[in-house]
Amino acid sequence: MASASEFGATRGTAFKGDKKLPLKSPLAKAEKRLIDFLTPRFPRWIEGYHLTLTTILWSAGLILFGHLARGSLHWLWLASLMLALQWFTDCFDGALGRHRDTGIPKWGYHMDHLLDFVFMCSALLGYGLLFDGLSRLLFFILIPIFGTFMVNSYLSFAATSEFKITFLGTGPTELRLALILLNTAIILLGTTFVQKILPVAVPLAGIMLIVVVFRTQKYIWRIDMDDKRLRQ
Repeated sequence: MASASEFGATRGTAFKGDKKLPLKSPLAKAEKRLIDFLTPRFPRWIEGYHLTLTTILWSAGLILFGHLARGSLHWLWLASLMLALQWFTDCFDGALGRHRDTGIPKWGYHMDHLLDFVFMCSALLGYGLLFDGLSRLLFFILIPIFGTFMVNSYLSFAATSEFKITFLGTGPTELRLALILLNTAIILLGTTFVQKILPVAVPLAGIMLIVVVFRTQKYIWRIDMDDKRLRQ
């Protein structure tokens, strides 16, 4: 197993993983004001890494309540609670460390985004457990699609040192809200409408992914070409 010293090249370098580009989404400004207001009011015994690790609980809850919703759709209310709780803890884990100057940004970057991936997989797995047949398959297909959105963001950060998590005017908060609204609609209307829209929604998500990846690689290509001209 590699020792910490073998990663010495990363020590002393300016790490920017805890400094995301300004969010460009409908709820970004309101969310920022809420974070700035509540962060100083957290109890001293709560640390940012506590909030990061709670995503494990929220992820397990999504899988459990998705399974239980096969018996009663009202379990999806608790799935929505898991989405809301994960939004809350994800908003404040890094903000708390920065406010107190007690953050562990490299560990936070690694664990926060690893667990974000786990949470995303758990959400779609929970829906997959609720449905059968083609609908289950389509929800499972969404896992690599949304996973690639995340991988694209992380690789782009490695190439540009610019950490962007909003795409096409949509960020993680809007996606969580969309899932809460979806849960509410399923509870009130049943699952039939989801089975009808999924065959359209999945290809649409794939097209959006292609657009985002194309834009990202075009931007990185331009950076490389600029650097190349400077070297000549």
